[in-house]
Amino acid sequence: MPTQPLGWFKRPIAKFEDFRGLKYRTVGISIDLFQAMGAAVNALPGGEIVSAMDRGLLDAAEFNNASSDRALGFADVSKVCMLQSYHQNAEQFEITFNKTKYDALPDKLKAIIANAVDAASADMSQKAIDRYSQDYVELQSKDNVKFYKTADAVLQKQLELYDEIVAKKAADNPLFKEIVQSQLAFARRTTRWEQDTVVSRKMAFDHYFGPNAKPVKI
Repeated sequence: MPTQPLGWFKRPIAKFEDFRGLKYRTVGISIDLFQAMGAAVNALPGGEIVSAMDRGLLDAAEFNNASSDRALGFADVSKVCMLQSYHQNAEQFEITFNKTKYDALPDKLKAIIANAVDAASADMSQKAIDRYSQDYVELQSKDNVKFYKTADAVLQKQLELYDEIVAKKAADNPLFKEIVQSQLAFARRTTRWEQDTVVSRKMAFDHYFGPNAKPVKI
């Protein structure tokens, strides 16, 4: 899944210091990150977030994406959504099975399961592009939500604080350290390839749809 928003707020977040004392909802290792940013974090489950914001128990919250956030009713309690964040810049789904049971299956059944998992993953990813982009439009046109890009200074601070958090966890947990080192090695190789290879989508977008774009005659 693509990058999750920084979240829903009462007013736009302009700088790192705006998080100080903010009652904010997130989960996972993001709790450590936003606490380091000065927020008072509450790890409420998804179904309780909107109600908590409505009652003033939360000042802000992040959940997932335009479609799920709209379905949960975030636009009913906030009209400000901040886009882009490193707290969950990408998300991978996994379908897990008991390894002992899986290994005991005939090869044919293993193949059926493997192909079903691949198909479900691809289906989710492909449909998400259409669904998220449509709800992103409707949140603005129908629900009067204003979207703002998170300031680069806030994003840079997230990276710096994340490095500190990871260093502490890695020192206490050998498996955590091994996983992070593996992720960094993979990211160094693949993101370098991506940046060198993938042509600028922004340039193409501006060419066809930007303020100075010329109508295309087809």
